[in-house]
Amino acid sequence: MFRIAPSILSANFAKLGEEITNVLDSGADIIHFDVMDNHYVPNLTIGPLVCEAIRPLTKAMIDVHLMVEPVDRIVPDFAKAGANIISFHPEASNHIDRTIGLIKEQGCKAGLVFNPATPLSYLDHILDKLDLILIMSVNPGFGGQKFIPEALNKLRAVRQRIEASGKKDILLEIDGGVKVDNIAEIARAGADTFVAGSAIYGAGKDSDPHRYDTVLAAMRSELAKVK
Repeated sequence: MFRIAPSILSANFAKLGEEITNVLDSGADIIHFDVMDNHYVPNLTIGPLVCEAIRPLTKAMIDVHLMVEPVDRIVPDFAKAGANIISFHPEASNHIDRTIGLIKEQGCKAGLVFNPATPLSYLDHILDKLDLILIMSVNPGFGGQKFIPEALNKLRAVRQRIEASGKKDILLEIDGGVKVDNIAEIARAGADTFVAGSAIYGAGKDSDPHRYDTVLAAMRSELAKVK
């Protein structure tokens, strides 16, 4: 099963609730919620109050990607705000195992995020405790960047680790530069969950609530070709 997770980083924030409702009605599966702190990454986005505001709009999973340092302080806030999955970068935690435990204690699924230059060796110690692994195919901080092809090799390596572990329910997510013309290749490399921001939210005219239908259908069509 493949899941498409539009990143609200590329949505129209003047009518965010409407944007989220429309994209889910058009067939998206998960809402990807990018949190940036102008410290760990050179950008500043949104916090738990926005997550709390959108939670009543949908029963879909809210996948919170924390690009903040330090990370532990804000985990309980997002759990309370309604996050289902909370992912963080190993560089942003002094004790990765403890942060994973904190996320789960708050009732959320835990994910670990790997930047293009972050080694996968962290997985040697905590793979069995994760619910999601997110591979960044761009350097985090801004939307609309170009896909880094080396991410495909990283996906293949992580997929092998997941299969060897026996924990096949771990989601393998990709984020950055995902588009209709590369989503099938990314899926063949092992991803099952696809974050797409500008490729989805930038589609069509902003006034058309069904403008996401075409691009989401095209992504589904490409994924259907993957064996």
